[in-house]
Amino acid sequence: MKKLLITEKPSVAMEFAKALKINATRKNGYLESNEWIITWCVGHLVTMSYPEKYDEKLKFWRLETLPFIPKEWKYEIIPNVANQFNIIKELMHREDIEEIYNAGDSGREGEYIQRLVYMMAKPDPKIKMKRVWIDSQTEEEILRGIREAKDMSEYDSLSDSAYLRAKEDYLIGINFSRLLSIIYGKRLAQSINEEKASISVGRVMTCVLGMIVEREREIRNFKKTKYYKIIGSFGEKDSYFKAEWKVTEKSLLFESNKLYNESGFKKEEEAKEFIKCLAGKKAVITELKKSKQKENAPLLFNLAEIQNECTKRFKIKPDETLEIIQNLYEKKLVTYPRTDARVLSSAIAKEIKKNLNGIAKGYKNEEVQKYISKMVEEKYSTNLLKTKYVNDSKITDHYAIIPTGQGYENYEKLPELQKQIYEVIVKRFLAIFYPPAEYNKIQVTIEVESAENKAETFSASGKVCIKQGFLEILKPIDKKQKNKSTNSEKNVDKNAEKEEAESKNEEEKETDLEILKKLKKGQEIEVQNYELKEAETSPPSRYNSGSIILAMENAGKLIEEEELREQIKGAGIGTSATRGEIIKKLEKIKYMQINSKTQIITPTAKGEYIYDIVKQSMQDLLNPKLTASWEKGLDLVAKKQIKADEFMEKLENYIKSKFNKLVIKK
Repeated sequence: MKKLLITEKPSVAMEFAKALKINATRKNGYLESNEWIITWCVGHLVTMSYPEKYDEKLKFWRLETLPFIPKEWKYEIIPNVANQFNIIKELMHREDIEEIYNAGDSGREGEYIQRLVYMMAKPDPKIKMKRVWIDSQTEEEILRGIREAKDMSEYDSLSDSAYLRAKEDYLIGINFSRLLSIIYGKRLAQSINEEKASISVGRVMTCVLGMIVEREREIRNFKKTKYYKIIGSFGEKDSYFKAEWKVTEKSLLFESNKLYNESGFKKEEEAKEFIKCLAGKKAVITELKKSKQKENAPLLFNLAEIQNECTKRFKIKPDETLEIIQNLYEKKLVTYPRTDARVLSSAIAKEIKKNLNGIAKGYKNEEVQKYISKMVEEKYSTNLLKTKYVNDSKITDHYAIIPTGQGYENYEKLPELQKQIYEVIVKRFLAIFYPPAEYNKIQVTIEVESAENKAETFSASGKVCIKQGFLEILKPIDKKQKNKSTNSEKNVDKNAEKEEAESKNEEEKETDLEILKKLKKGQEIEVQNYELKEAETSPPSRYNSGSIILAMENAGKLIEEEELREQIKGAGIGTSATRGEIIKKLEKIKYMQINSKTQIITPTAKGEYIYDIVKQSMQDLLNPKLTASWEKGLDLVAKKQIKADEFMEKLENYIKSKFNKLVIKK
């Protein structure tokens, strides 16, 4: 008797065969040995049928046939992969098979791919079916996954969640795309000068489109406002520091309508008049706070964080990042990529030395080896158990993305970009073992006499890094290496300007620190001069293809109602596995465009028209709280906290109620 093991793709099947050390014969679509048969899917083999497969009349988009909600769902084999499906089906029905191992990708989508195959192939229910769940494709992890494989029924709730997610996307996409196209299609076509146009909406992509259009319009409608700050120079002529005025209750201008904000005047003339009140007045240091600050290394990467990082560093799209990290995973170099967690499990933390030792022995990178040598020389602790980097409660399916310390036999053949991304993951991992960065900080408050026995407050601070700690590894991105923007791109990308201003500000603070160190509380200090500094409000930055992924992950923060925000905490728009594809689809259907050099996202005219139509007809589809709450519902199904039937009933009721309102409105 034999065991049948089904992976998601051929390359993964080969890794399982190596781990099991089986001398397998390669056959048409599978490997076979005395004990094992290993076969594979090639991504999705089965898909949901379109409405016309239920009834030929449904091929035509007519109002009277909507909403379309099947009582029994139909599925079909995808024609170009039918051959591989038939191979798997035949293997499942072989009389010598006693156990079937589902070794699909260890996530909701991977579960769905395999469950569809099982549903269509209908293996004998008497055969034992087990689920292999692994965090990396190293030999020991594969063997552990097979050894500890659970009965597949233990993952039924995850499977229910996967089926529901697909049904939800199908029902919302097909029904509302058809309905809105019927009602608004002609108007859209006229607006964009096309003969005819259809409207494509979806529970996730329409919400993301809304975020992009709303941000664009906020920028477009933004009106810059100038205001005027007062900066004082205090100290001796050749050794002075600058401090900024801010209104307080002691101030002559407390609650004055002359102020734009707490540190700025509306009019230049009024600011100049105020400076005259300060001329020749005594200045005294009233507060002097000296402190040491510590800053720990950031948490590890989850998929959203590494996608955002790669967009910033390498100007690549999120789906490209996922494709690269998936390849690193399949080459055994990193752990499972489609994860939302940024921490490790306690079980992994106990064995983390294996990863470190593997990197030390196998990774031929001089810079990284220098960091590891320092860890050894300085005897940095590798015990992470009581640190913020280990938290079992913040892990659902998988822990953070980290290097396995293995797979280096595959490393040299990798393209350069993949090597660079691997290095980024390794450095983020090593940084958590390094001590915190330490800073000396001084905050100074100065009071200057003004008219009517009032006092005006100026404040300054200086900060300097005295111990680099983890910053030795996680150096900031070198601005010189960034691509130079054209003039048009500079107008689009305000992030670079902000970074430059922040960097300059930090340099000034470090210079001031040496001067501030010599000051004493109660000391009267000389005033060199007061000057006006013109400032202006600035619009928010546009999303880029990385920051939109983070915005999708943290969509719950955009929800105003505190109770609902807390209720859906941890649920974003889409999932780590699907967010990159959503961005890709919005670009493909030309609802938005991505600048290839800067990765900045802007909506197209068509995308804005679609947004206006949806806002006018079913505004809640643009609201993150609807999308995030549906995602939370799927999560609750996976956790067995609500039943699949309950979720489906709510979904059907939502679709019917929306249809009734829209048809009446029409």
